[in-house]
Amino acid sequence: MSVEKVIIVAKEEFLRKNVGQFLRRLRIDCAEVGTVQEAHDYLGKGNFDLMLLDCELPDGNGMEFLQEVNLRPSKPLVVLMGESVDTGVAAMKEGAHDYLLKPFSNEQVQILIKKAGQFAQVVNVNQYLAQSETEEKENEILGNCPATEQLHTMIRRVAQTQATVMIQGENGTGKELVARALHNLSPRKDGPFIKLNCAAMPENLVESELFGHEKGSFTGATNKREGRFELAHGGTILLDEISEMPLPLQVKMLRVLQEREFERVGGNRTVKVDVRVIAATNRKLEESVEKQEFRQDLYFRLNVVPIHVPPLRDRSGDIKLLADAFTQRFTRKHGVPVKGLTDASYTALDAHAWPGNIRELQNVIERAVILCGEDGHINPEQLGLNGPVTTGQTTAAPATTPTSIAGNGAANTLAQIEKQHILTVLRESKFNRTQAANTLDINIRTLRNKLNEYKADGETVDS
Repeated sequence: MSVEKVIIVAKEEFLRKNVGQFLRRLRIDCAEVGTVQEAHDYLGKGNFDLMLLDCELPDGNGMEFLQEVNLRPSKPLVVLMGESVDTGVAAMKEGAHDYLLKPFSNEQVQILIKKAGQFAQVVNVNQYLAQSETEEKENEILGNCPATEQLHTMIRRVAQTQATVMIQGENGTGKELVARALHNLSPRKDGPFIKLNCAAMPENLVESELFGHEKGSFTGATNKREGRFELAHGGTILLDEISEMPLPLQVKMLRVLQEREFERVGGNRTVKVDVRVIAATNRKLEESVEKQEFRQDLYFRLNVVPIHVPPLRDRSGDIKLLADAFTQRFTRKHGVPVKGLTDASYTALDAHAWPGNIRELQNVIERAVILCGEDGHINPEQLGLNGPVTTGQTTAAPATTPTSIAGNGAANTLAQIEKQHILTVLRESKFNRTQAANTLDINIRTLRNKLNEYKADGETVDS
């Protein structure tokens, strides 16, 4: 992020005017005050990114005022200005961001402003990561079958470029892992990796999450807030489920992709960012463009380098390796003494259609680890793919298989199986879409899109 608002608190009018004029040439808003009381008044009216604070003031001591400022819930970074190195050491101990030894040059101020902006971005990124969901440490793309090797080759080739990437693949195939690999192998690997699921929040909040907002821009906007694009400055941003981005916002995305600049919600200051954009979707965007649900010009901007993530049914050679890796992971997580899967279990895994892809395999293995018997071996019964799940003492209902979903033994396409399963869950929930979406572990917008597709096919999807 950049420093946009600075308050200069200094007893010397010449110093205030000189620094203020220089900062305004850098397009930074400045407030110039000569006393602690005036500074209090300004801080009560609005927020500042940085405060240049004199050590000695007519009505107070800069060091004491620093302590007051640091107690504020929304506080600026504070840089003390003084004439003693010893004072600078004491200021840093009291929580000052930096210290300027008088006299100082405009060049020193410019360097200070740049360092303060970099520090603020690191703080904001760390706060974002602390609030986001805990991520698995094991995030490597596992597998060595031809389809996976081809994916690895594509990632290595594309990662070194700055090109915008479109990752397409079914739910549960690991699209986010591909995006992380692109970031980690790129020259931006030391920068932040920021993600936003475009379908995981109300439409009216997506713009604020992406571009940030100014104080007072809408009800509840009590402070300025940087959006995901600013947090990703110098790094990579992943726009997951890009197909669900509201149409009005797609116009603004065009400008960001072309110019790498935008305005926050409720603001008029242009914010420039250096960000690599990666988009991901489980839908065929070409069809969304034809239905006028997605802008064609935005599709062309995003689809510079398309990467297809193969479904697990096309990676049958990786199933054993993935199952073993997940077994080790969940053995450690749950503290269960599991020795491994039996040959019969591997056969059952190979025979399954995996409509939920790697995420489904992961869930199956975690359940099997938890239900593993005393002998430490995972048997087909614990997998729950072709019969009741047993623990030796109790019996649970069988997991739904593609055959039972279809209602007969005939071969069905994955799309048909998915459709039948969604409609079955919808009917069982008495057409409560929210409940059905929770059962299916998908968001309500994805369910709505699926049902609209089925209506177009002439299917009755409402009671």
